[in-house]
Amino acid sequence: MSTLRVNTLQNAAGTGQPAMSGAAKAWVNFNGTGTVAIRASFNVTSITDNGTGDYTVNFTTALQDANYSGLVSCTAGSVEPRIGAPVIYTDASVRVETGFSAFTNADCDLINVAVFR
Repeated sequence: MSTLRVNTLQNAAGTGQPAMSGAAKAWVNFNGTGTVAIRASFNVTSITDNGTGDYTVNFTTALQDANYSGLVSCTAGSVEPRIGAPVIYTDASVRVETGFSAFTNADCDLINVAVFR
């Protein structure tokens, strides 16, 4: 049996990520209250706080286009349910909003974003 250990995978041309079906192209777990802070991530360089319940997740390596699936979940310290959704897709980032409904943004203590392509 062999063990494969790598720090970075690239496509054969060395110009970007390899085509891996079913694997997340980017994901992040971050604190969305107070000073926004990344707890853990893959292919995410930073989070931009655009205002209450409005964040941009910036990719380290841009995706080939904006035709990907973005998933968002969020949890607040209170018992009030919160929702999260991607609202603007680009190849370099995804903008997400969290809150009580589609009309009322609110910050969340724990936000998870995953991108699949």
